[in-house]
Amino acid sequence: MARALVVDDEANLRKVLAAMLKREGYDVAIAENGVQALAELKKNGADVVVTDQVMPQMGGLELLKAVLAEDPDLPVIMITAHGTVDSAVEAIKLGAFDYITKPFEHEELKSVIAKAVKTHELNRNAIPAADERARQALVGASVSMQDVFKIIEKVADTPSTVLITGESGTGKELVATALHAGSSRRSKPIIRVNCAAIPKDLMESELFGYERGAFTGAVTSKPGRFELADGGSLFLDEIGEIPVEMQVKLLRALQESEFERVGGIKTLKVDVRLIAATNRDLKKEIAEGRFREDLFYRLNVVPVVLPPLRERVADIPMLVAHFIDKYNKKLNKKVQSLEPDAMEILQEYGWPGNIRELENMMERMILFAEGPVILAKDLPEPLKEADTVRVPLPVLAAPAGGDASMKDLVKQAAAELERDLIAKALEETGGNVTQAAKKLKISRKSLQNKMKEFGLRDPDAMLGLKPGPGPTPQGAPPST
Repeated sequence: MARALVVDDEANLRKVLAAMLKREGYDVAIAENGVQALAELKKNGADVVVTDQVMPQMGGLELLKAVLAEDPDLPVIMITAHGTVDSAVEAIKLGAFDYITKPFEHEELKSVIAKAVKTHELNRNAIPAADERARQALVGASVSMQDVFKIIEKVADTPSTVLITGESGTGKELVATALHAGSSRRSKPIIRVNCAAIPKDLMESELFGYERGAFTGAVTSKPGRFELADGGSLFLDEIGEIPVEMQVKLLRALQESEFERVGGIKTLKVDVRLIAATNRDLKKEIAEGRFREDLFYRLNVVPVVLPPLRERVADIPMLVAHFIDKYNKKLNKKVQSLEPDAMEILQEYGWPGNIRELENMMERMILFAEGPVILAKDLPEPLKEADTVRVPLPVLAAPAGGDASMKDLVKQAAAELERDLIAKALEETGGNVTQAAKKLKISRKSLQNKMKEFGLRDPDAMLGLKPGPGPTPQGAPPST
């Protein structure tokens, strides 16, 4: 049961909000001011804080700062009848999740609180320090992920627009977070918008805000996401879902860094770094008239392509080790590893849900694990029933001195396994790179990069499972 803390100096409002949230299934705590709220949080914690802005002893903004200093991921929703739009924007820039003005609609408040609780749940499961690549989708030693890391490092602290593409579950939002965290904008907010979750008729007001009286129900002015992201980053996820009629206005906002609120006449200028993401093929969308070509080229300044998990099989042992560590802490378990047969099955599976699917399965297996090692028989049925050809895992040689870390051993095992899988595919296809790439379900370019990395470029190396021959010694006849 999610826990909500309601903070307001008006007893009647506390009572009304507490009753409303209890009916929605929340465990509710109340406080009269910021001082009491901090004491309650220290004692019992919460999943969301709903607070008035003007209160005695400690007001809402002071409470917001104190809460986020202790727990940056705890969502705080500001409710006020006293503040102006400017003060609300200040609250958002300080890190407030959202704000509601009095008088407010109960349905609107319930929707905002539900979204905040869900966000807190996701943040609680995330790994901090994105700029240190410690997040799940940014774990990997494969060539494709190393390329992604290099792009992040190179462009993070620039104003350039980034377009992240990849299948669902590959970690596009985590890359966006890493870009923001690695920039000089990191002290400002990163405002996230899931374009697929916004009704078409609300898209403009969500992005650009609206003025009081702009439409029925607009009882006050409200800034949009562009305005709230001023000085920071704006992440537009699933940008391929934006209606064509809105794409013109978005293009202008990107090109000119200015816009007008719905129902407004004042032009607002902002300094926003845009990061967009999609799992759609935007070039196909352009050809079919669903996406503007000029907007695509404005977004695609720095393209980042996230590979599906099936194209980075060598990273699976590292990801598994990461998830074991993560869910041991979360679930208070003591799982140490997967047995070789179980790891083999994981690496043979197609992973249509990518890293998100792998993480969910790992959490489930760790939750039900009865010992320190997860066995093949413990795997979920979809994995055990996968119709794949099994390739033996490489045997790790004992390192000299026996002082290699687990990370080193995992990296060695992953590299050896990836090399053997590629060599086997090349052998079975007679060295045909195109056919081998199809067999491995990766692109031809990815396979060529991996062949170069593992020294599998000439036929002898490919078929003999060994590095190619070195230079011919002086005076010796050339090899045939």
